[in-house]
Amino acid sequence: MYRLPVYAACVTHQPLREPTLLILTALAGRPQHGYSLMQDVDAISQGRVRLRAGTLYGALDRLLKEELVRVEEEAVVEGRLRRTYALTEAGSQVLAAEAERLRSTADEATRRLAVTFPRLHGATG
Repeated sequence: MYRLPVYAACVTHQPLREPTLLILTALAGRPQHGYSLMQDVDAISQGRVRLRAGTLYGALDRLLKEELVRVEEEAVVEGRLRRTYALTEAGSQVLAAEAERLRSTADEATRRLAVTFPRLHGATG
């Protein structure tokens, strides 16, 4: 059975939800502020996932509590607090574990499809 490692306040053995996976993936590239994260998630998901501000900031609050992300920088821009978020080491480990879980599942699906439907899925013979 697949289990995510336990880090700080993050005690989960369930796969990451897609928005969380995409947020962590976006932050793996570089620290970002909220609007930039929404745009990056949209780009990474090829438009499938468009986060609204409430969803994004709710997820970021949870990820901060779980110590998977941290606030890199805070600044007041045009009278509003602007935070830049960064992935923590624990966040990178959780993301790596989830990427491996997804890769393993995709590899098995591909293998089985090639056996069952060889002409449709690239097997030669």
